[in-house]
Formats: sequence, C-alpha cells, structure tokens
Amino acid sequence: MGQLVQAIPFAGVLLSFAVFPGLFPRLWHRRMAAIIGSFVALYLALNASVSSADHAIAELWQVTLAEFLPFILLLLALYALGGGIGIKGGPWGRPAGNCLLLVIGSFLASIMGTIGASLLLIHPLLAANAHRRETRHLVLAFIILIGNAGGALSPLGDPPLLVGFLRGVPFLWPLLHLWGPLLLLAVPVLALCTAIDFYLARREPSPRLQPFRIRGRVNITLLVLLCAVIPLEGVWHPGDVEMLGARIAGEHLAVMLLEVGCISLSEWRTPRAIRNQNRFAWSAMREIIILFFAVFATIAPAFRLLQSAHLAPMPLAWFWASGIASAVLDAAPTYLVFFQAAGGDAAALIKPPAHLLSALAAGSVFFGPVTYLGNAPNLMIRAIASRRGVRMPGFFSYSGIMILLLTPIFGLMGILFF
Repeated sequence: MGQLVQAIPFAGVLLSFAVFPGLFPRLWHRRMAAIIGSFVALYLALNASVSSADHAIAELWQVTLAEFLPFILLLLALYALGGGIGIKGGPWGRPAGNCLLLVIGSFLASIMGTIGASLLLIHPLLAANAHRRETRHLVLAFIILIGNAGGALSPLGDPPLLVGFLRGVPFLWPLLHLWGPLLLLAVPVLALCTAIDFYLARREPSPRLQPFRIRGRVNITLLVLLCAVIPLEGVWHPGDVEMLGARIAGEHLAVMLLEVGCISLSEWRTPRAIRNQNRFAWSAMREIIILFFAVFATIAPAFRLLQSAHLAPMPLAWFWASGIASAVLDAAPTYLVFFQAAGGDAAALIKPPAHLLSALAAGSVFFGPVTYLGNAPNLMIRAIASRRGVRMPGFFSYSGIMILLLTPIFGLMGILFF
C-alpha cells in the first residue's frame, strides 16, 4: 500500500499532461510549471514522511544529477545540432518523395539514434510539405518509423538497446533478432501512410522540385562526433565523481560536458538563416524539460511496483508487459527493470533461441509511439510540428489513433515471433 501511495505523484504528472492541455489549454500554458511542480513537491513530502526531509532532498538531487541531466542534455544537444542543419530541395513534398524520406530516416535512426535522425529530418519533411493543408499523417508515421521503430537495429538507435549493450548484449544482437519484427511493423505503416498521402495529394498542388542542398557543416561534424562518443560510455569507466553529496559516473559527466560544448559551439557558429529556416526556438523544449524532470523525480515507486510483479518466463507475456510499461514510462529504465527481472545475465539471455530477450527488446522499442511519453523524440517531434502549424492530436486522441493502428500489428508480431 505504501508504494501505491508514493506512486500517486507520478500518476498525477501523467494525468496532468494528458488532461490539462486539452481541457484547460490557457491554464496549462501559463501554469504548467506550477502544476507539475506541485506533484514533485507532493512526492518529496511523501518520501520525507517515511524517511526524512534531508534524505528526500538528497535522493532528488541524486536522480537529477545521475539520471535526469545526462538524459536532458543529450536531448538539448541533439535538438541544437539538428536545428542547425538546413536541408533544402530534394524529392520531398510529393508522396513518393515523402515515402523515400521515411525509409531513409528509418535506416538513419539505427545509425545516429532516433533522436538525431528525427531532429535532422523533421524540418525538411515539414518544410517540403508546408504547401499542403493536411500533413498529420506524415508526422504520425514519422514518429512511429523514425522516432521509434527505426532505431531497433543497433544499440545506437534506441536507449533501451543501449542499456542492453552496456550490460553485455553484443552490438549486432538487435540487428540479428529484431529485423523481422521491424519489417512487420514498418511495411504496413509505410504503405498506409503513402496511400493516404497519394489520396490527399490529388486535391493539392504539386511543389516545384528544387536541387538538393544541405548546410550546417559544423553541426553535422558535431553530430557525428556525439554519435561516435556515446557508445564509448559502455567501454570507458574512469570511476564515479562526487558532486555536492551525489555521485555520477565519470563517463557520464565527461559526455555531459561534451554536450554542453556542442550546444555552445552550435549556438556560436550556426548562421541565423539556418535557425530561421527550421523555425528553431529553445522555448519548444520548455514543456519537455519540465515534464521529464517530474517523471524522473517521481517515477521510482512505479518501477518498484513493476519489479514486485513476478512474471512467468513467457516471452509473449514479457513482450506485452514490457511494451505497455514502455508506452507510459520511459523505455530505457523499463527495459532495465525487465532485464534485471530476467536474471540480468546477458550471456544467458542471448543463448538461442533468446526469445525472452527478443520479446523484452521488441516491447521496449516498438511500443514507444503508443503515447507521447513512450520515447523522448515523440514530444520533440510534436513540439516542432505544432510550431510549424500542424494541428497535432491531444494526448488521448493521439494514443487512441496509435492503439487502433498498432495493436493488430503487435498481436501478429506476438504470434509470429514470441
């Protein structure tokens, strides 16, 4: 019962984000920080009531330093670098070209991560289709394919797979075991989006094709550097560093300093014309920073409840359980909880046929687009699309669309692979 009570602030954060923007948009816009902050304060009070105020504050600082800051600085760095790369021209803006961009982005997501690929390609996709009245189907397909599923083939692609790699899962394991589920998901989504795009394009003027150009060499270089450095966190362990009573892994601190440097250099060297072309604004990250700080601050009881639920080692059950949990919680910690519950021994879990680990990985990655909270790029893509005038669906409407679209695919995926 105590864990259920302590999980109330986390539930309040999720419900606030789901309900307030749709029912009380003006109040949410003006008082979001206060509303979300009240649940963090409630969690601190509940935590202090079972330990002490000093312990509750120290725990919050530990979570902020060791978990939230590494997460949010990576998002901010990729947001700055992606928003500093200008892509003009190319075949985008027509149905065939939009389909090609989604395919290219899905491959790039496994190379440079779902966040990097999303922030690199969402701007040219929206700019090329700015002449059209309806583009929501493109953004929704973009979230599914580039913001989530496309990262399934390497540890660089999606944070849950990076967690597995850091704990001993071989680098090529996702490629060998998840390509089938990825195709099963990607092909029908891509086909449906392209069919809708062709239907809508019949009533809209075709854009004039322009030569392909890409600008922002500094940001491209920094993006490649950052994507190359992040996996090194799995092999370089200089030891922990203590900061004001909290401890953080030295490799995480080094990458955080690199990310701050990338942000600063990007802001200094990026021509303003590129930022204006991408309609770049730091204010778009405000909601994401506040929301994810509250999620990290209050999520611990939810994970303790998840750990206490003893699941039988049935791959199909783990696929659905990890997937549903990842849809409403952060996917990387969810993967870690289930990985540890499965024994935490990578050498044992990867032994053929490895269905349990495949089910866990597939659920953590492919259920990400079911809600806006399922994976970090979802909210970023939504914020960028809204800023460009796309009327994105609210929390419940979005989730309803995704559940209707993806549940049959997940059902078939479970039958065929798990």
